[in-house]
Amino acid sequence: MLRDEWQITGAEGSQLFLREWMSESQETKAVVCLVHGMGEHGDRYGHVAAQLTAAGFVLIALDQQGHGRSSGKRGHLHSLGAAVSDAALMIEAAGKRHSGSPIFLYGHSMGGNVALNCALRLHPPIQGLILTSPWLRLAFKPHPAVEWFGRRLASVIPTLQQSTGLNPADLFRPGYDQAAPIVEDPLCHTKITLHTFSEITDGGEWAIAHASSLQVPLLLMHGTSDRVTSMDASALLAESLGEQCYFRRWDGGYHELHNDVEGKEAVQVLIQWLKEQL
Repeated sequence: MLRDEWQITGAEGSQLFLREWMSESQETKAVVCLVHGMGEHGDRYGHVAAQLTAAGFVLIALDQQGHGRSSGKRGHLHSLGAAVSDAALMIEAAGKRHSGSPIFLYGHSMGGNVALNCALRLHPPIQGLILTSPWLRLAFKPHPAVEWFGRRLASVIPTLQQSTGLNPADLFRPGYDQAAPIVEDPLCHTKITLHTFSEITDGGEWAIAHASSLQVPLLLMHGTSDRVTSMDASALLAESLGEQCYFRRWDGGYHELHNDVEGKEAVQVLIQWLKEQL
């Protein structure tokens, strides 16, 4: 497996770090562009890349603004629109690097929100969309008074950081030997700004309401025991799209399906779906 890395200038002048994995010997079937979740970064998907490249797919992953090796205050997005534009820039880079190859957009958790909004708002040249455990709504409902106060404070101090309160034990069940650690990873964090929380929350509701404008097939996967993001919201999205969406519920699955005990099988489902779209 070959790996390359580079930087581009993103929305609002942010410096975005990207990396690419591809097979040393196989002809490229298609390119998958990945948008990671809150508090993590693209290199946590190296084991996913190993399976994809073995099947003839290229994986490109950016670090979102405020994450990994990209610039910006940790956990802060200038706006959902900026994050969506950054995802489109990654797709543009993929098209230049692999001219003529089909491109798919893949978003996990917060990245699923960004990827879905990118597909709905900008209609980039992709052949399909993959969402795993997307943050359309949270698995829990913040207290209305706390959310109201947070939104008012965000309008005054948008870059104020808060802890996500994320329990690492809620991400995936132990047992998959390729799972990417997060606690020991110095590039991961547990920060989110008030503005980012509001932007992603509103973006999830907008995406659910406007799902009918999606122009490409969707693979949607969510664990039934996800304690972070709402599987019910994913089910609502799937229902609104009908046959356009293949919705795979993972019985007992946690938030990071690609790191969970059935992580290898989850990625193989993804690969099989990709092959069916070509």
